[in-house]
Amino acid sequence: MVEIRYFAAIADAVGKSSERLDLPAGATVADLRSALSRCYGSGIDPMLRVCAFLIGDELTRDSGVALGARVDVLPPFAGG
Repeated sequence: MVEIRYFAAIADAVGKSSERLDLPAGATVADLRSALSRCYGSGIDPMLRVCAFLIGDELTRDSGVALGARVDVLPPFAGG
């Protein structure tokens, strides 16, 4: 079970700030993107392609990175 936390526009797109997903051991960012696309429809795919994923202390966009117990899904932020 992986805790997924959503922020900003991706939280709006999925309609929640967090959830738990049952993903297999060794699941990757690519697996998470696929699972989210199945859950929420392919309309979120363009947003998922530009999101960064915070896994532990590592911020990544690499689809081959293995997930941890918690993943933060971060869309690009504007402003400053």
